[in-house]
Amino acid sequence: MSRDHHHRYPYRPITDRPVYDWPGGARLALYFGVNHEVFDFGGGLGAELAPSQTDPDVMNYAWRDYGNRVGVWRLFDLFDRLDLRTTALLNADVLDRCPGLAEACRDRGDEIAAHGGSNAAAQGGMHRHGEDRMIRDVTERLAALGTRPTGWLGPWISESRHTPDLLAKEGYSYVLDWAHDDQPTRLATRGGSLLSIPYSQEINDIPAIIQRRQEAETFAGMIRSAVDQLLSECDRRPLVLGIALHPYIMGQAHRVPPLARVLTALREANDPRIWWTTAGEIAAYVTANGLAA
Repeated sequence: MSRDHHHRYPYRPITDRPVYDWPGGARLALYFGVNHEVFDFGGGLGAELAPSQTDPDVMNYAWRDYGNRVGVWRLFDLFDRLDLRTTALLNADVLDRCPGLAEACRDRGDEIAAHGGSNAAAQGGMHRHGEDRMIRDVTERLAALGTRPTGWLGPWISESRHTPDLLAKEGYSYVLDWAHDDQPTRLATRGGSLLSIPYSQEINDIPAIIQRRQEAETFAGMIRSAVDQLLSECDRRPLVLGIALHPYIMGQAHRVPPLARVLTALREANDPRIWWTTAGEIAAYVTANGLAA
């Protein structure tokens, strides 16, 4: 058996946890993590609509850039109609590359969370001191929007062995990289508390639509099925569902209507068991009440 282990959290089945309510007696905390990302032209990492044939890869770069220029504003319209705040997962380079976009997130009341500098590089291969500097730089740049971010999502869900320690040292209260649970859990760090807030890699448009080649109707059905299943369990335990969206994927014109239909139906149902919230509000509630396994 391998001796290598992360030592960040112990095994504890979800059937053996404290039982508590979310605010107002709700039992399912539901939030949207919207990824606002920028990429490099002529290199770097990036999702592909189709395999690249040349360098620079104009097709895939422009497809991704559509999300910041068009798709995100279409999603803002939907969220405004449904009176939904989101957790805005911001690459800090958005501030320079897309003037007004981060400010629009802030002004509509979205939580501002950190998502690295850009999505052209993954942080997992960085040396400790370089990663530490990058986290500090991203934090300071996003804090200029008015509020210091308390949550972090690594570009490409990439971490080094030091990432949780560095985030805790920098004062972050939660991270979204670990998709190991349906409840907030505590991660062990070298100093300071750090929560893992559930952020789905299943109810996430990149794996669903890009990797599995499903379409928006199927993805919308996945959202509905996940909510139905979690509601059927929430009388026994409090749960979290983080729905991950990327404007260059779900902000496409043909994908918004299926997303709008499922979210409208859920909002109109007005189920008191659902707490429509943000990742930061979940982390704050857990911290204030001494919750989480």
